[in-house]
Formats: sequence, C-alpha cells, structure tokens
Amino acid sequence: MSVAVISLAALLVALVLSMGSRINVGLIAIAFAWLIGVYLADLSAATVIGGFPTSLFLTLAGVTLLFAIAECNGTLACLAGYAMHLIRGNRLLMPLLFFVITCLLSAAGPGAISASALIIPMAMSIGMKLRLPPLLVALMVANGGNAGNLSPVSTVGIIANSRMALAGITDEAFKVFFANFAAHLLVSVAAYAWFLVRDRPQQQDAVQLDTRQQPMDKAQRLTTAVLVCWIIGVIGLSLNVGLSAFTVACVLLVCRAAAEREVIASMPWPVMLMVGGVATLVALLDQTGGMDLFTALLSSLSTPNTINGVIAFITGAISAYSSTSGVVMPAFLPTIPDLVENLGGGNPLAIALSINVGSSLVDVSPISTIGAICLATVADPEQSRRVFVQMLAWGLSMTVVGALLCQFLATALAIQ
Repeated sequence: MSVAVISLAALLVALVLSMGSRINVGLIAIAFAWLIGVYLADLSAATVIGGFPTSLFLTLAGVTLLFAIAECNGTLACLAGYAMHLIRGNRLLMPLLFFVITCLLSAAGPGAISASALIIPMAMSIGMKLRLPPLLVALMVANGGNAGNLSPVSTVGIIANSRMALAGITDEAFKVFFANFAAHLLVSVAAYAWFLVRDRPQQQDAVQLDTRQQPMDKAQRLTTAVLVCWIIGVIGLSLNVGLSAFTVACVLLVCRAAAEREVIASMPWPVMLMVGGVATLVALLDQTGGMDLFTALLSSLSTPNTINGVIAFITGAISAYSSTSGVVMPAFLPTIPDLVENLGGGNPLAIALSINVGSSLVDVSPISTIGAICLATVADPEQSRRVFVQMLAWGLSMTVVGALLCQFLATALAIQ
C-alpha cells in the first residue's frame, strides 16, 4: 500500500472520528502526520512540523484573546442588552432581534459558537416570558450566529479565507461573507414566516417585558472603544488581524479591563488545536500524493454541472456530526484546484462558497456544537426532548436545502 493511500486513509479516519469520538481530532491528526510523514514517507520531523499553520494559529489566538476579554468583563452581554432595550420587549420583533444581535456579535470577531453561547440563555429566558416557541428562538440565535460567522474578522471567516488562499482563491472575503449571510437569512426568514402564520391567535396578547439595562462600567466602555477602533483599523487600514488583535488585547489587559488568567482559560483552545492538527495532516497529504487521491474520490461523485450541490451536500452531512471550522473547511477547501482539474470544469469560487454554506447551514442540529448550546437552555425535560427532535429534523434537512441553494445560486454569485 502506497504512502499516498495510507495518508488519505488517515484523513478519512480522522473525519470519521471527528463525527463520533470525543477525542479532539486535531490531536489524532498530528499523531497521524508524524507517524506517516517520518516513518513511512521518510520526511523529517521539521518538514511535518512545517505543515502546521502557524500564521493562522496566531491570528486565531489574537482574535479569540481579544473577544475573550470582551466576554469575561461583560461587554458583549451589555451591548446585547442595550440592543434588546431598543425594541422594549416587542413580541413580534424579538425573534428578529435575536438574529440580528447574534449575527453582529459573531461577525465582529467571536464567531458563531461564542456569540450563540452568549445570547441563547438570555434569548431563551425572554422567549419563555413572551411565549415564543423554543425552536424559533434556537433557530434565530443559531442561524444569526452562523450568518455572521464568515466575516473577514471573525475566527471562522479567517479560517475559511486562509484555507481558500491555499487553493489560490484570494480577495473574495466579501462574497464569502455575503453568500453565507444570505443563505442563513433566507432560512431564518422561512422560520419566522412559519412562526407568524402559526402565531396569529396569540398576536393580540400584550406581554410586557422589562428590558432596562444597567449602564456600562469603566472597563466595558474602554473595551467597546478599543473593539470599535480595532475593527476600523482592520477594515479601513488593512492592519494585520491577528497581530493587531494581540496588541489591543494587551492594552486592555494592562489597563486591567479583565483578569488575564480568566481570559486565557476561556479561549477556545480545543478548536484552534483541531484546526491546526487537521491542517497539518492535509499538508502531509499534499506532500505524499494523498490529496490527489482525495480530489479524485470527490470528483468521481459529480460532474462540472453538479459539483456545487454535491460538495455542499457532502460537507453538510459531515458537518452535521463534526466541526465545520475545525475539520470540514481545513480538509475540503484546499482540494478545490485539483477538484476542478479532475472534473474538467467548474468555478473554484463557487465550489468554495458551496463548501462554506453547505457545511454551515446544518450547524443548528442539536448534535453540532451550536445546536447543542441552544438546546441546553431549554429547561423543561419534556419540551427539551421535543425541541431536540425538531432541531435534528431541521438541521438534517439543511443538507438538502444547502445543496439546492448552492447548486442553483453559487455560480451566479461567484461570477458577479
């Protein structure tokens, strides 16, 4: 058996384990990369280590450090509370506000998991008081977080754009963000329309909700000002995302805006390790010829005319049980150039958008991290079981919805 086949088998094993094992697949991927690279492919340990995405890891660490400060000192929660105060507990507007707040927080930097975890306890509590269906609350928060997940300064957007750059797709950050945002907005509008139709008998009921918000303290005001300046610097002045995030985070820590130990402990180290480990194994595949086999396998399942829908369905099915940013994107996005070559056609950007959208839409499933976070806030056991089934059905249906959206719209968006 060739080294190329063994390295591809290692990646497939890692993908399977990411769907069913509690062990961080990044650890497994690094172990596979070392064993196969050094002892079967006769590569040096330094060469294997060179496959680790150092630049990406530092960028993720800087951004997550900055937003861990904002989360630990209550700035993000305070900003969300101010937004809810603006609509004064309006029952029909509240689900839309859940979507908008989570989207904005996610897009600003923390990503969907952190933004959803921050908003969903508050949203579910408010939803219970306003007699909103728990499924609707969960869908609006989860889809809102995912809608902002691929902004150029969010952690997942950084992962997607950096992996696309490896495939030769650069300077498309806006289309990456817009395609993902539009897809999640569309399915959220469908969920909200369903709510309005079913909710007509209760719309006349006046439900009062106290949304008064305490003013920001000094640390929260400083953190807000620093975040705004950082975002303007990254977008308007093209500052390096990761290094600038480290710098402004240091400013906040020196000013004692948060406790350093608490902040560092709250950073998503498992996700960063997962991304780095899988990327290291994918780099080994590229060196041993395993990537050629992987793309050949993918291309055998589709044609140039069907690749967008097929790849969206495949990545969606895997992502429903695995990590979108930690496993699916690092594994699939680098395959795009060879995939197009093997197929004899296809738009590389459209395929990338299909991978991003297809793998993200399913993340409302309760067996995905975001869906599980939302489900955990449903206190009543009987209601929780019902919402689990509903969210699972919705999440799995998104594999088909994502495939259809990408099949018919991804190419049109890519060539605009």
